[in-house]
Amino acid sequence: MRSGLTELEAILAVARHRSFRAAAADLEMSTSALSQAVAALESRIGARLFNRTTRSVSLSEAGERFVAEIAPALEAIGNAIDHAGNQQNELSGTLRINTSVGAARQIMAPLLIAFLQRHPQMKLDLVTEGRMVDIVGDGFDAGVRLAENVPQDMISVPLRMPQRFAVVGSPSYFANHPVPRHPADLADHVCIRSRLPSGGIYHWEFERGGHAVRVDVRGALTLDEPNLMLEAARAGLGLAYLTEWNVAADLASGALLRVLKPWTPAFEGLCLYYPGRRHVPAGLRALIELIREKRSS
Repeated sequence: MRSGLTELEAILAVARHRSFRAAAADLEMSTSALSQAVAALESRIGARLFNRTTRSVSLSEAGERFVAEIAPALEAIGNAIDHAGNQQNELSGTLRINTSVGAARQIMAPLLIAFLQRHPQMKLDLVTEGRMVDIVGDGFDAGVRLAENVPQDMISVPLRMPQRFAVVGSPSYFANHPVPRHPADLADHVCIRSRLPSGGIYHWEFERGGHAVRVDVRGALTLDEPNLMLEAARAGLGLAYLTEWNVAADLASGALLRVLKPWTPAFEGLCLYYPGRRHVPAGLRALIELIREKRSS
């Protein structure tokens, strides 16, 4: 690749990571080589693009303008290279994605199966786990998580699948307990508690009219898997706090009843995210293209 383009990619990587060391790892080059590339470009254009201290790296005013102008052009060049290379060949290779079990269930049919049907020579390696991982360090091409959990130094592609939580209980449970009208009423209810991947207990989150409430619910049963919580709620063991996606069939059949709906507004949902590598894998570019098609349809 021409040195000028490499230098531009180096500038974008440092701007993204705010770190020469992290940017060098992302681009799979040495820190000294990256520093030399950035310095060479700064010398050639006669402007300092980064403010450097021993503890931090930030864009200068000139750097902010420069990055804003070159980023779209470099993305277009990368797309053109991939399209030219794949025009005569069927897309192949392995795409490794890390996500949670719940997210995997939501994207399997509408996205991943559709991707493999479109590109039958591709292989998909999907790894599910609750905890967040370093997708670069662990050898993944991309991750899928809630937008609020995507690391700031990653490029994020919204899937446009809004999420919303629901508090649900079985008819047998409500035969012996009053319907809560306010999150504070949960103090008088038996709830199925949720354990986070970190080991902590999740506090149920509510919001209405700009007023946010977090409740550390009480209950004898603590679980860390949504399907188990769903089974326990069906059995009348208490109220559960799950996504609408998980409980939709039970609400439709009447197996579960929903409460506190005005207190559970929709929020931004899942995103695909990936590091801004110099060479984004062709398979990942194809998946991103499919996501954008589905968003616009």
